[in-house]
Amino acid sequence: MILYQFLRSKLYTNLTIVVLIIIGFMVKLPAVFHQYDKELHAAFYFMAVIFFGLQFPKKWLLVVFCLLIFGFGIELAQAFSNKISIRLIGKSIHGRFDIEDIRYNFKGLFWGSLVLLLLLKFKSLFDKR
Repeated sequence: MILYQFLRSKLYTNLTIVVLIIIGFMVKLPAVFHQYDKELHAAFYFMAVIFFGLQFPKKWLLVVFCLLIFGFGIELAQAFSNKISIRLIGKSIHGRFDIEDIRYNFKGLFWGSLVLLLLLKFKSLFDKR
């Protein structure tokens, strides 16, 4: 019964999504998408801040901060794991640390936060009626 409730909870759903996101960021981007790398960063963070911000509207600023730290951490993890993979298998397994990626993460967070705040404002206006 407790396991069933946990599996249906928002926490389980969010943890599953975060694990899948981490796996997705740690895999090398297919060559077809290399030219869109920065735009994909901005789009992901734009959508992520809206998605998680709507789930935790009173903690939206914490969501933004966590996503910012997450983006920086993923870039560091990629750089670190590349060093290990080069030693073990002789080639890197994904992209490298790129400050431009972090810049585009921030742009996505900024614009996503603006959209999120507008959505939350509209929601509060309709909830009062």
